[in-house]
Amino acid sequence: MIITLLAGIAAAILIAFAIIKYVPLKFRWLVSLALLSLASILAYAIYNSIMGPIRFNEEKKVRYAEVIEHLKMIRDAQEAHKRITGTFHNNKEGLVKFIDTAEFAITNTRNEVIEVNKGTKWQPIMVEIEQKVIDTTGYESVKEIIFKDRNYGVMFSVPGTDTTFELNAGYIQKIAGLKVPAFEAKIDKAILLKGLNKSLIKQEREAIGGDEVKGAYLAVGSLQEVNTNGNWPPFYDKKSE
Repeated sequence: MIITLLAGIAAAILIAFAIIKYVPLKFRWLVSLALLSLASILAYAIYNSIMGPIRFNEEKKVRYAEVIEHLKMIRDAQEAHKRITGTFHNNKEGLVKFIDTAEFAITNTRNEVIEVNKGTKWQPIMVEIEQKVIDTTGYESVKEIIFKDRNYGVMFSVPGTDTTFELNAGYIQKIAGLKVPAFEAKIDKAILLKGLNKSLIKQEREAIGGDEVKGAYLAVGSLQEVNTNGNWPPFYDKKSE
């Protein structure tokens, strides 16, 4: 940008010098008019080159914030499913239907003393030990506890588009012989930013993190590591608090 401005100033000086030296006085008004038009075009181009990225970032943040709220609902639904079933769901409609009827068990934990035979069948040695007992005392609706006043029925619809999030679930082998449930929901940034500057969209898909959403997708969860977080920076969470 600085180089462009310096080049413009230098060109303007050279043109002014050329006009004074070579253009007859009676034609200078035409040249002045042409230069004024050119200056207006250049000024607009410079203004647009400055404001373009600013407007892009403002619009991007608005779109991302709406999408992230849906990704948070997907994460909450998946975590509820794992808490109840031990796994993550790999089907969009199935996960929504699960929330419709799922219930958390209300439990009460207490310690109970029991007698255990530490001897043999013929020579018993009874020893008192304390063990933890978990009693189920009731159930709570997942829909009421987590999704009250939240429209989870459309959580897989991507705001501002006519598409849905990509959803995958499976297992990650954390260590040899131990597989851990994992899931990922994501959407390509290019879909979210459709209609904006293509060059800036390309740069956005190549973001490396920091205050930006890393990578080509806006996503929650991971199929490469044990992680149910979103890949967006923290300030998107602060806005929703």
